[in-house]
Amino acid sequence: MVAGFFVAIVPGNIAQYVNRIDAFGLDSDRARAIRLLFQPVLVAWALWSTGVWPGMRRKTRESVSRGGPHEGR
Repeated sequence: MVAGFFVAIVPGNIAQYVNRIDAFGLDSDRARAIRLLFQPVLVAWALWSTGVWPGMRRKTRESVSRGGPHEGR
């Protein structure tokens, strides 16, 4: 849910940057750009901290070690 929220607000953050809108204490282009750069970090953190990301990596490794998802067809 949190990762989805971080992804969902990206268009608003881009609009705030492009239109130079001061809000949420971000009153400079530099501050708004830094927030945009950290969006992917926040998404990755949300996925990692909830255990979703390690679980996805484990499933991928298991699939590769068994020959992929289409094995046995």
